[in-house]
Amino acid sequence: MNQTQPPPLQIGMLLYPDFTLLDLTGPQAVLGSMNGKTHLLWKTLDTVTSDSGVGLQPTATFKDCPDDLDILFVPGGFGTAQAMEDPEILRFLANRAARARYVTSVCSGSLLLGAAGLLRGYKATTHWAVHELLPMFGAEAVQARVVVDRNRISGGGVTAGIDFGLVLLARLRGEDAAKRTQLMLEYDPQPPFDSGTPKSAEPRIVKDVMDFLEPSNQQMLRSAQAALRATST
Repeated sequence: MNQTQPPPLQIGMLLYPDFTLLDLTGPQAVLGSMNGKTHLLWKTLDTVTSDSGVGLQPTATFKDCPDDLDILFVPGGFGTAQAMEDPEILRFLANRAARARYVTSVCSGSLLLGAAGLLRGYKATTHWAVHELLPMFGAEAVQARVVVDRNRISGGGVTAGIDFGLVLLARLRGEDAAKRTQLMLEYDPQPPFDSGTPKSAEPRIVKDVMDFLEPSNQQMLRSAQAALRATST
């Protein structure tokens, strides 16, 4: 007997200037492998440049995005702060999240979900450097690689996007599908250095990274405060 193939997953992935490319391409490599239709979403169809200088071409505008998505996904990046103060982005996320099967993020993308009012009362995670901002949006901040709370799924910083994708794929298509995809991707992390978290990295390395990120983190704090003010008026 022929097994009926499930319909393609409708995956809406937000683009915005200075998003982090790997935040998006890691999950897409996992989720797009299983009969999924990926919609790269922005206000226009003009190329959107990531914070590493690589551009992606949107496939649909906010207006043309399907109304009902299986997955609404938001990446993080150095452009998160500016995006948090963009009413058009926040309105779009709130609109599609109301009907999406899963509302998701990786890295500082969870702050964008928070700014759109989508994490209040939910557990969530984000990049370690901005973890303390999550409670500003009514979220319960959890230190974990991937956090699942009902239909909200968030991944930690950047490389956690692959873990996030596998966790979500297992929920949508079963663990065997996720395991097959992990094998096809040869996802078997063996990093050359034990420096992937502030707990494992040398203190001087942590300080170097914190010094580098401090201007961006301060801007995210200001943008988070601005987003909260906007929603309270």
